[in-house]
Amino acid sequence: MHVESDARQSNTVLTLSTIAFTLMFAVWLMFGVLGVKIREEFKLDEVQFGWLTAIAVLNGSIWRLLFGLWTDRYGGRLVMTLLVGVTAIPAFMVSQSKSFSELMVYAFLVGMAGNAFSVGIAWNSAWFPRNRQGFALGVFGAGNVGASVTKFIGPWLIALVPAVGYYGGFIPGGWRFVPMLYSGILIIMAALIWFMCPKQDHKPGAGRPLGELLRPLKQMRVWRFSLYYVVVFGAYVALSVWLPKYYVDVFGFKLQNAALLTALFIFPASLLRPLGGWLSDKFGARRIMYWVFGVMLLALLVLSAPQGHIVLYVPEKIHPGGQVETMRFVMGPYLFTFLVFIVGCGMGIGKAAVYKHIPEYFPKDVGAVGGLVGLFGALGGFFLPLLFAYSFKATGIPQTTFAILFLVTLASFIWMHLVVMKILKQATPHLEHVFESHH
Repeated sequence: MHVESDARQSNTVLTLSTIAFTLMFAVWLMFGVLGVKIREEFKLDEVQFGWLTAIAVLNGSIWRLLFGLWTDRYGGRLVMTLLVGVTAIPAFMVSQSKSFSELMVYAFLVGMAGNAFSVGIAWNSAWFPRNRQGFALGVFGAGNVGASVTKFIGPWLIALVPAVGYYGGFIPGGWRFVPMLYSGILIIMAALIWFMCPKQDHKPGAGRPLGELLRPLKQMRVWRFSLYYVVVFGAYVALSVWLPKYYVDVFGFKLQNAALLTALFIFPASLLRPLGGWLSDKFGARRIMYWVFGVMLLALLVLSAPQGHIVLYVPEKIHPGGQVETMRFVMGPYLFTFLVFIVGCGMGIGKAAVYKHIPEYFPKDVGAVGGLVGLFGALGGFFLPLLFAYSFKATGIPQTTFAILFLVTLASFIWMHLVVMKILKQATPHLEHVFESHH
């Protein structure tokens, strides 16, 4: 009976934390869709748009370590309830913004929603045994699909609600209606967490000094895991907010269609996370990461190719004018969407594989280590959109977006492979100088 009660309580924690994370992720990345309409209203340029989409990501990144520590020390029920409830305030204020500078302040504050990830990871790790942690963390992490919520309902609500709103503007219309709606749902969600989750919470960090909780951060592997997470999560966040604009600007789609096509990237990058957890439990996280990086590198290499052709200079007797255009390359929306879908699949599986490493190496310090890894991963989601914006401004080539992602992924793959080779060398020193076998 006691075992059944514990299982029921752990499932309650997993269910409600996943729903809360899905909602908070939708709030955190809502500017990916709303930003297109905001750009029109406030007449934003490319760089200003990049800052708008990035500023919320920043505040959802820098506090992740602290939120992970607080969850280990005070329990996820308290920390998640407060975080969800407090986020409702800036979400409401976003809907009342009258200038771009005012909007940037509220967008930064509402970005606090992104820290829900660290809370949920530490909270669920405390409630699930080691042999189920990969799957449980994968299910929770699938809340990343919240990035697609605004992609689906945002354009529909913007078109449905009159621009003047309702009740004389008390309920705003247009894009402003979406953050107001989220603020009300956040308050309800906070109440559900507080009243439905187990009151006797698990607190693995209770009573432990701060220095002891932070000690694992001295290990280099923590920072290596952080770089992996920049690839599978930071890049995911960046593309979630960048792709709608990319579809609109490069392929000329309407916002509604651009948002739906972006969801084809978000769904696998989120919903495949439980599969990634199961595969990591079964085959090992490092083996899965080899496949993830390999597949992503191939897709990103093609996505990085700019549209154009090669010009050959030949004698005029061979071709009038002395120039021959050959190997013309133009990527259409079908191939582009397929390749981005493949990248999303890699990210979805890879996110779970990265976090499978953490309870394996640091079973008592998931809050601190998971918080730091999440912090740097999410910071990637802050810096990457800015790099996208500045690189496009400097080159005029939109495909530089994927060239940047290719280079970051390649660096992670090389670092991981060097570590694996070092492990193999230490395990089999007698084979270090053996290049051929007689067998």
